[in-house]
Amino acid sequence: MRLKFRPVDSSFYDLFSEAAAHLVVGSQLLSEMLSAGNSKAEIAQRMREAEHAADETTHSIIRRVNSTFVTPFDREDIYSLASALDDVMDMMDEAVDLVLLYEVTSLPPETTQQVEVLQRCAELTAAAMPMLESMGSLDEYWIEINRLENTGDKSYRRILANLFSGEYEALEVMKLKDIVESLEGAIDAFEKVANIVEQIAVKES
Repeated sequence: MRLKFRPVDSSFYDLFSEAAAHLVVGSQLLSEMLSAGNSKAEIAQRMREAEHAADETTHSIIRRVNSTFVTPFDREDIYSLASALDDVMDMMDEAVDLVLLYEVTSLPPETTQQVEVLQRCAELTAAAMPMLESMGSLDEYWIEINRLENTGDKSYRRILANLFSGEYEALEVMKLKDIVESLEGAIDAFEKVANIVEQIAVKES
């Protein structure tokens, strides 16, 4: 067993936990945005604020890496994980923004499952980030995220088939396709986060 003598610096784990907490907020706002009867402009504003807060956390991680001589794991992995977490938030923000800009009033029913997958991914990621410090039981995390990503892929394919069934007008198809692709992109970004966590865990084991 390889012994490691590294000073304990919990600030990175705290910052990654903070970044994941932003994703939980973002997924909740996304769910609100796709629900009928809510003020889309107000939700979009809250999402912009949440996205800005997530950016600040990402910048804090980068600044911490650049000012720390010894990091808890590889610098490149820290950069990659911070960037991947930020990508998830960006994709969710994009989906919310498109709903507002395109003035979409209703979405295919299957998008509900996409959002449910995103919410579950956010919850699992928020629970996993504090475990980076001990690297305990993280295999369950990336296995479940990969399973959820497969579920999201199936929903995405069903939505596309529905959009091109002839039920929708061409312009509406274009708008809805952009939105569901943003949702799919957010799910894919969660899988990238899980893959990076797996990579870190393998290196540190």
